[in-house]
Amino acid sequence: MPFRELNSKMVEAQVIPGQKMFSQRGAMLAYRGEVSFTPSLTGGQGGVMGMIGRRVANEQTPLMSVEGSGTVMFGHGGHHIQVINLTGETLYVEADRLLAFDGTLQQGTMFMGSQGGVMGMVRGQVTGQGLFTTTLKGHGSVAVMAHGGVIELPITPNRPIHVDPQAYVAHHGDVRNKLSTALGWRDMVGRGSGEAFQLELSGQGAVYVQASEEKL
Repeated sequence: MPFRELNSKMVEAQVIPGQKMFSQRGAMLAYRGEVSFTPSLTGGQGGVMGMIGRRVANEQTPLMSVEGSGTVMFGHGGHHIQVINLTGETLYVEADRLLAFDGTLQQGTMFMGSQGGVMGMVRGQVTGQGLFTTTLKGHGSVAVMAHGGVIELPITPNRPIHVDPQAYVAHHGDVRNKLSTALGWRDMVGRGSGEAFQLELSGQGAVYVQASEEKL
């Protein structure tokens, strides 16, 4: 169920009978046809245990299921939208970044500490991204939100990428993340903000970076 980009802040999805999709509640802008929208308690949250974990951490993002026959236009808060097409890999993305995604994708919740060990937990606390992240795996499309547009940067072996944690949006592939000190790099370029960390991503895959340090 691919998304068609209407402009940088709106996408349109074709809703097909028998195929469900999920979107963030309040993201529907307009629709044509016979389409129903139903609040989803567990969709995209990794089932009941994932939902409980997010509630404990105050990180749950309300979703709704979209079914029927027609077309739906999505957008939210005037944020820029990036469509990511998955071909079997796993996408790691913060739940509040999700605008809409195919219901065919396998949904899960990953504890940050399980990728990057203790530093993964530190990253969640320091960056404000939380201790859990949402995973989407399989074949399908995902529309994510960002400030100021998004660029996809490839990650290749022996060539890790360092990203400002506040500019990180999502990543996919066989990628490891590690939080490291920035060694005053912000102050050197005149943009010191008290954030002394970089997110280092290594392995094979890609990372999506927004053109802003603003959170959603």
